[in-house]
Amino acid sequence: MGTLGRKIVDTDVKDLTNLLNKAFSDEWLAYYQYWIGSKIVKGPNKEAVIAELTLHATEELAHATLLTTRIIQLGGTPVTNPQQWFKLTNCGYEAPDDPFIVKVLEQNIKGEQCAIKTYNALLKKTRDKDPVTYNMLLTILSQEVEHEEDLQALLEDVEIIMKNK
Repeated sequence: MGTLGRKIVDTDVKDLTNLLNKAFSDEWLAYYQYWIGSKIVKGPNKEAVIAELTLHATEELAHATLLTTRIIQLGGTPVTNPQQWFKLTNCGYEAPDDPFIVKVLEQNIKGEQCAIKTYNALLKKTRDKDPVTYNMLLTILSQEVEHEEDLQALLEDVEIIMKNK
């Protein structure tokens, strides 16, 4: 980003890039959680869940890309060492050690709910202070809300299937 582009940001840019790096770390962990979950999940309605987890993994990776671009535009450096993701994460990482479909869906719903809270807080911080970051965060938040809704609908479907067996 050019000097004027940075200058119009009416907040502590270093603090903002630190917060964006935390979200960046969350996105990489979410990507992996979705990706590995799609490979190991077992249970009723498995194919629909695999398709949704795979799609969400792709979208989480796209969020990491958006965050990387913005961090660089702000003059920061994205996290370069994956080991730092665990230190910086807002939402943590819950390994899908139990591949049962209900457990995997519940873990991912919990992750999406944390992401919604994280991005909502970032929106409040950037509102009227950094329109470029704000718009990017709004795009990501919209997808995180959609992810939560998709996962909850799949969980409801699985619960109905299990109840009727």
